[in-house]
Amino acid sequence: MKLPARLFRCLSLSLAMLAPCAAFAEPSAIYLVRHGEKATVGQDPELTTLGQKRAQVIAAILGRTGITSIHSTPTQRTRQTAQPLAQRLGIEVQLYDPGAPKALVEKVKTLSGPVLVVGHSNTLPELVRLFGGAPGGDIGDDEYDRLYQLTPGADGAVRTVLLSSPMLP
Repeated sequence: MKLPARLFRCLSLSLAMLAPCAAFAEPSAIYLVRHGEKATVGQDPELTTLGQKRAQVIAAILGRTGITSIHSTPTQRTRQTAQPLAQRLGIEVQLYDPGAPKALVEKVKTLSGPVLVVGHSNTLPELVRLFGGAPGGDIGDDEYDRLYQLTPGADGAVRTVLLSSPMLP
């Protein structure tokens, strides 16, 4: 009789000690980027050669940040933008529904470590807001270099840094 009661107390104590850790599970940084330059034809266009180069640049920029999770909409251009970094890190790209941004935000907030989200010019500003960041102005149809870095602070505030993904010659 003593063993089950003792085991139960140990398990209860262990769970009580782990509960605060689960409450603090959130990404250390969230990077958000629009897909690279896309072809102008087709229902679901692929990246152009320039867009493929930009995807490589994004992989080079974020390759040493410790990204633990990559999220992309199901379109070819977003998946192709995420793929070079995913291959470099050996991470599978997780697809999300751009029409359900709150679901993505809730999922990402349960993760730890840096996270990359690849989206679209019309979805990124709302995602930045939902994560608690400041998106700045609208993203133009011909703007592909905006890279957001959101860093949650201990006080709950989110610091927004707007970076750029420059093109290599």
